[in-house]
Amino acid sequence: MFTENATLISEIRERFAHVDSCPFQGQRIFFENAGGALTLKSVVETSAFYAAIPDNPGRQNPAGQRTQKVINKAKNDLGLLMNATSGQFFVGESGTELLFRMIRTACLAAPKHSKVIGSSIEHPASRSAARRWAKITEMDYINVVHDNATGMVTAEDYSALMTPDVAVATILHASPVTGIGMDVKEIVIAIRSVSPNCYIIVDGIQHAAHGQIDLQAYNVDGYAISPYKMFSRHGYGIAWISERLAKTPHDKLIDAPITSWEFGTRDTGSYATISDIVSYFEWLGSKISQETDRRSLIKAAGEAIHSYETSLTDCLINGTGNLRGLRELDGITILAGDDNPKREGLISIVIKGRKSEDIVEELNVQGIRTHTRKADYYSGNVLSPLNQTDCVRISLCHYNTEAEIRKLLTALAEIVKVKSSVQL
Repeated sequence: MFTENATLISEIRERFAHVDSCPFQGQRIFFENAGGALTLKSVVETSAFYAAIPDNPGRQNPAGQRTQKVINKAKNDLGLLMNATSGQFFVGESGTELLFRMIRTACLAAPKHSKVIGSSIEHPASRSAARRWAKITEMDYINVVHDNATGMVTAEDYSALMTPDVAVATILHASPVTGIGMDVKEIVIAIRSVSPNCYIIVDGIQHAAHGQIDLQAYNVDGYAISPYKMFSRHGYGIAWISERLAKTPHDKLIDAPITSWEFGTRDTGSYATISDIVSYFEWLGSKISQETDRRSLIKAAGEAIHSYETSLTDCLINGTGNLRGLRELDGITILAGDDNPKREGLISIVIKGRKSEDIVEELNVQGIRTHTRKADYYSGNVLSPLNQTDCVRISLCHYNTEAEIRKLLTALAEIVKVKSSVQL
């Protein structure tokens, strides 16, 4: 929907800070969105405003009452954004920290000698938490091995290892290494068909900016996002928990309400910026849809974002105009395959005989920002089975353009050409 509308693309880009230039580097193309998406200008303004407010939310003064209303509104907006009609939202240090808290709570509440199930494709945020707390609580950890060719796990993969004594499950919504999304709804159905009362925690951090979130449809107990990957700022994460998980014994102050999960005074600005994000999705939905209610506008925006990003990744893989795509460039391997319909705005590549960090630097010199992933504790679970020590991660978002894709393809074609000439 965006492709035919150059005016809309321009309007979208105008709403983001540093969309085509870096204050430290100058002009650049930003293909490092998986490391942290661009920030909405409205988020920058909102953050600055609330950073200067000294009053604690909820206190009996005008500022305290107003800031509490801002927080309450943001939680309602989150319900619209993620389609949650029950449960609660709260903020924490980061998405990783919140995943640890939710998984720890679920494991401590699980019966002794029951099981935790998760997959090898998961980010270490959930894998580390699940394996650590499985050991502490004397639970067996069941590892669902992902498919190297597609970079994903399926409901069938989970089903093959499910037993009635699985009490905790973790799911990755989208991989920050392969860019491939998982079918959370189907995986949950597979889990609950065998273990109906299993606590299910989802890492939605990479997925959030690239598709829709529908908590009402997923039937899970916990879901975490990191707002800095969804057009907000660094420094906090957001979790949603079901009413069941909210009441499960967990870390809280003595005599605090049983469903209290937040610690200390809330940062009003962190919540307020979420309302900015929701407003942005509503604005975008209004540009491409005739819908009028807020949830429908958000849904329309999410569908359009996914469709447009798919068109961008198709251009990058298959080429555009007279430019060859990644699949045609000599020596380039695309992780998770050349044709994967589950891809969400991210492509990782390996160039035969070249260190990925050298490629990233060569692109950076040309003003094209990408990133290296290495077979370390962050990405080794994906790269090591492929016998790769590293890869170049190219991560897109809906404010990127086909013109930027063309510049990247031109640069990569020259890098590959130079390598071939050296070999000759």
